Amino acid sequence: MISFIKGKLAEKSPTQIVVDCNGVGYEVNISLYSYGMLPENESIRIYTYLQVREDAQVLFGFMDKSERDVFTKLISVSGIGASTARMMFSSLSPEEVVNAIANEDVETIKSVKGIGLKTAQRVIVDLKDKINKIDIGSEVLPIQNNTHKDEALSALVTLGYSKKQAEKSVHKIVKENPEATVEYIIKTALKNL
Repeated sequence: MISFIKGKLAEKSPTQIVVDCNGVGYEVNISLYSYGMLPENESIRIYTYLQVREDAQVLFGFMDKSERDVFTKLISVSGIGASTARMMFSSLSPEEVVNAIANEDVETIKSVKGIGLKTAQRVIVDLKDKINKIDIGSEVLPIQNNTHKDEALSALVTLGYSKKQAEKSVHKIVKENPEATVEYIIKTALKNL
């Protein structure tokens, strides 16, 4: 397993980055939570999880170990795949996920796209005893990138929303708050969709 990658941030979008590691570009799928913590075109160290499937090998990246730890616990639950777990971190921080599981907050978990009542209950039952052992010690850092609505729209479409539905939501958010960051636009849209 690849535990982490250290290199220069070559490309970034709200759902994916490319890390240049001695001339090799590693494509890494990230959540909105990790996107908010990315530096601006600097050397980074990103913790990873390599998912090996029959048809692909997909690398998921996390800016802190606690997110990776919660991610690996989530994908161990039947009905939660890597994409759904990544979606959780695009809607909630690792702290919010841990608190929702610890407090048996089915509604918070169910608010994530792709998770229904039975799956939310299964997450709580399977992880309630395991999740408290994870050390959550980081806060979400505000991002300081451009506020381009196309970037937010692209991220929402990548996360599985229809382009028409995402455009309507993003347009409304940008109209109300023209100075909104990409992270704010996506998080607000995820709550409204």
